[in-house]
Amino acid sequence: MKLKVIKKKHSGRNASGKVTVRHQGGFHKRYLRAIDFKRNKQGILGKVISLEYDPNRTCDIALLQYADGEKRYILKPEGLKLGDTVMASSDAEVKVGNALPMDVLPIGTIIHNVELIPGRGGQMARSAGTGAIIQAKEGGFVHLKLPSGEIRKVNARALATIGQLGNIEWKNEVLGKAGRARNMGRRPTVRGVAQNPRSHAHGGGEGRSGIGMTTPKTYVGRRAVGKTRKKHKYSNKYILQRRKK
Repeated sequence: MKLKVIKKKHSGRNASGKVTVRHQGGFHKRYLRAIDFKRNKQGILGKVISLEYDPNRTCDIALLQYADGEKRYILKPEGLKLGDTVMASSDAEVKVGNALPMDVLPIGTIIHNVELIPGRGGQMARSAGTGAIIQAKEGGFVHLKLPSGEIRKVNARALATIGQLGNIEWKNEVLGKAGRARNMGRRPTVRGVAQNPRSHAHGGGEGRSGIGMTTPKTYVGRRAVGKTRKKHKYSNKYILQRRKK
């Protein structure tokens, strides 16, 4: 299994070549790192042989070499150091970097890379500085407090990795110049009120006229207000408390 492949450029375009996401394109050449979100090498010790920067995500990554010789990347939690050993197992020690089912973890444990369905791989709490907290256990589910403040029920047999993700100060980083944003693939964004009426719903008017309407609109004219979550979404029954406003 290759750990690095060149990331293809799509510049916000779909298969037919139409721009479906604006303001993307022109980033510096990058390699995609194959991150092990599933942590499915059960019961095999892995040693941290390298701590690396990943341009495709906010947190750093760690390269593990397992006892059988295989190498894999994982997300680097705060406190994981070069030479440390980690393991994914239901009877592994409760320490930073180890991956265990949530039903064996004590209440109050901070975790990241949380699975929603056992075996699918981690889907929640994967960004720099984030960590979910196990608050309770009830009827085959654990109650997790997510970084957004949402409290959610998750299958207790699902895997999660112990610890808070590193690079906590990432949110305070300042790009410093426009060229760095271009290297990251961000093209310029023009305010709607600065455009003409044909290009944006906020456009037109003499001088600084504001948007001239009761609610803001997207560039194609849809109202940009209100809740966008489906009213009858399947996961509503798992959400005990919505995220704080």
